[in-house]
Amino acid sequence: MTETTTTGTAFAPPTRFAVPGRIEVGGQAAAAWQTATITGIRRETPHAATFRFAVPQWAGHLPGQHLMLRLTAADGYVAQRHYSLASPPDDSGHIELTLDHVPDGEVSGWFHTVARPGDTVEVRGPLSGFFAWPGDRPALLVGAGSGVVPLMSMVRHHRIRSLHVPLRMVVSARSPEELIYARELGPETTTVFTRTAPQGVPVGRMSAAHVAPLLAEQPEGGWEAYVCGSNGFAEHASRLLVAAGQPVERIRIERFG
Repeated sequence: MTETTTTGTAFAPPTRFAVPGRIEVGGQAAAAWQTATITGIRRETPHAATFRFAVPQWAGHLPGQHLMLRLTAADGYVAQRHYSLASPPDDSGHIELTLDHVPDGEVSGWFHTVARPGDTVEVRGPLSGFFAWPGDRPALLVGAGSGVVPLMSMVRHHRIRSLHVPLRMVVSARSPEELIYARELGPETTTVFTRTAPQGVPVGRMSAAHVAPLLAEQPEGGWEAYVCGSNGFAEHASRLLVAAGQPVERIRIERFG
């Protein structure tokens, strides 16, 4: 799925929504549904929480991939959603999903108000190799809100493997209280607050001042850029990258909403 631009600068980076896909991991097509058991719940912000699952037959994944999750009610009603994987690929037999509590969301609502450790759901994946980062090239990550979730999988992978390939991340949140993974963010990350910020920190939308210095640091081979967020944010951030010199063909976009 690609997107054309409005009048002005030619701009058509590759882009995908969270849609069904299939890629082989370890020689196996990730097509079968598996039972996933909740083993832990960790609060990230007032509206987001991380759910940890045991999935004994999980084939592994690449940072940036997502899965399909299926809930089946007692009356047989089925709801399915796509969610990005937050965990790094080496967390043997376990995966993590970080879910926003969406108003009137039947699946996110169940997780945030009903789900407890020991409950089970069904998962299928990993899905889509388009947004995946195998850790073999410099990565420039740009996200907003829950768009940080697949990017954090990349950051965790980079840390666990002690990779030397450059990685930088810019994340946007409405306020410090709504910054997902705030406790984990390190020197690789630049944070932008759009509504409220700590004293002395400017408030405003992500701008050229946040991304241009990173593009000026071009590592050997250049950056592969990964942008994840709402439609409006993805468009805005991608234009900032292009204006700062990032090649259009080296911007990967995943959108939601």
